[in-house]
Amino acid sequence: MSATGVIVTVCTANICRSPMAAALLQHALSAQPEPLRSIKVISAGVAARSGERVSENSVQALRKVGIDISGHRSQPLTQEILDGALAVLCMTESHRAMIQVQADPVPANIFLFRQFIPADVEKEIGDPYGGPLRLYEATRDEMVESIPSLVAQLKTLIGRKPGA
Repeated sequence: MSATGVIVTVCTANICRSPMAAALLQHALSAQPEPLRSIKVISAGVAARSGERVSENSVQALRKVGIDISGHRSQPLTQEILDGALAVLCMTESHRAMIQVQADPVPANIFLFRQFIPADVEKEIGDPYGGPLRLYEATRDEMVESIPSLVAQLKTLIGRKPGA
C-alpha cells in the first residue's frame, strides 16, 4: 500500500454521508504525524450523479463542529478512483457489496467506516437523506465516534506497506 494514494469514503449519492465522513476523517488525519497527515480523503457515491450540491443539513451538521463542506459537489465512484485508493470506506454493507460486484479489480482494502469500533455497536451508518437536522447530527456523531479506531487501523495498513 502506498501512502501517496487517497482514502475514499463511499455512500449512495455522495451528497450526505460520504462528504461528511471524508471531511471529518480529513480533519482527524491533519492532526496526525506523517504520512497520515498528507493523505487526501475524497468521497464518491455508488449511484451518484456528477456535480450535485451537498445536502444543506450535512453542511449545517458539520458547520456546528467547525468544518465547511458547502463547496462539495458529488461524483460517481469510478474504477479509476478505486484503483488509486489506499482504502475504501463504505457507509453500509450494500455499498461494499456493490463495489465488490462491479469493480475489476476489487480494492484490497475495502471496509465499513465503523468496522473497527471495538464495541458491539451498529457498524453501518444509515442514510439521513430527507430527515431533520438532528438526524444528520446523529449521523455525524456516529462518524466521529468511529474515527479513533479507524485512524488506528489506517496506521496499521500504512505501516505494513513496503518502504514505510
